[in-house]
Amino acid sequence: MSVETRQTPDSVRRTFPPVDVQLEALMRGVDYGDPRTADSMRLELRDRLEDSARTGRPLRAYVGIDPTGADLTLGHTVPLRKLRQVQDLGHQAIFVIGDMTALVGDPSDKSAARRMLTADEVLRHGQAYLEQAGRVLDAERVEVRRNSEWLGRLDLAAIIDLASHFTVGQFLQRDNFALRHGRGDAIWLHEFFYALMQAHDAVALEADIQIGGTEQLFNLMAGRKLQEARGQRPQVPLTLPILVGTDGHARMSKSAGNFVGIAEPPASQFGKAMSIPDEAMANWLTLVTNVPEAEIATLLGEVGAGRVHPMAAKKRLAREIVTLFHGADAAAGAEAEFERTVQGRAQPDSMPVHRVLEPTPLLDLLQAAGLVASRSEARRLMQQGGVRLDEVALEDPSCVIEPGPPRVLQVGKRRFLRLE
Repeated sequence: MSVETRQTPDSVRRTFPPVDVQLEALMRGVDYGDPRTADSMRLELRDRLEDSARTGRPLRAYVGIDPTGADLTLGHTVPLRKLRQVQDLGHQAIFVIGDMTALVGDPSDKSAARRMLTADEVLRHGQAYLEQAGRVLDAERVEVRRNSEWLGRLDLAAIIDLASHFTVGQFLQRDNFALRHGRGDAIWLHEFFYALMQAHDAVALEADIQIGGTEQLFNLMAGRKLQEARGQRPQVPLTLPILVGTDGHARMSKSAGNFVGIAEPPASQFGKAMSIPDEAMANWLTLVTNVPEAEIATLLGEVGAGRVHPMAAKKRLAREIVTLFHGADAAAGAEAEFERTVQGRAQPDSMPVHRVLEPTPLLDLLQAAGLVASRSEARRLMQQGGVRLDEVALEDPSCVIEPGPPRVLQVGKRRFLRLE
């Protein structure tokens, strides 16, 4: 996907599939946590689709992602896959790089304040995100925007006007803020700005639909309120369940180290998918694969009845994921590699090489080589016996790797590095 900002005119009259077909496709998997909200949003979306069919004007739907890290994860693909459905139905898909909101950091799913990023970090990550999003979206039919285009132009008077539409009480009712407020933890004023900024995104884009995670519902509803105040028809939020990480419990996150990057090599993606707990398979199959819902239900039913081994079902999941990003041949190769190296406990034929030219602290080496996402992840793996040098477990986080003859460093069951 081009890294240049691109806008697509929506003045060309288009034709679309039947409204009922579109409605079922777009609402599939959407969760508001409240049946009344679901019924209301469904009716509003039907009205929008009927208007679009009558006028030939495509709806404007967007996903915004803050470039807070170097890589998109499978978790990011959940809303992106819904945006791809929008494209395939003939409507206008908009991919927003939140280069301005990333400077604040979304507090929606956090019980503590996020670290504020630098402008250089945001720029670097944003370029990578644009390239990687093209693995999910049709890059030729997507409008690419950065929210600094409009947020960067706001002056103090405009910010005060934005804030005048919301109360402190509304923010403190949010679960994460209520939890922190009840504990007596700090809630910083800049964290309140995030919902205001995201709400202004909807206004600037004149959005008909915004797609996000269930934890984003407050922000998406704030966009509706601000659009009404600006004389626009309020957008329809489509909120999707959270993808759990490889631990099977917490939300997939780069900072937690429980993620699968969409740009990772096939063998790494396959191995990480195979490592998830059995109970996480339904979440992953539903949210990040193209397997039909009925087929997922049948497969999981067979696993529950003991007629299909969980490992066989998990291999199906892993193949689906690798095929999406690397193709069927790469998926077959990754499966064979997994069976040989993990199930057969053999080392891979080839592995990355890292040259050790001077004594290097182990934690620094692991992070520099990309074997762990953070030093805390490295310490956790070492405590679990998951870091080995020539088959010998390394348990001391302060140990230093000396230059010497070729050796093999292994992290977990699937990550290998040849030291030379």
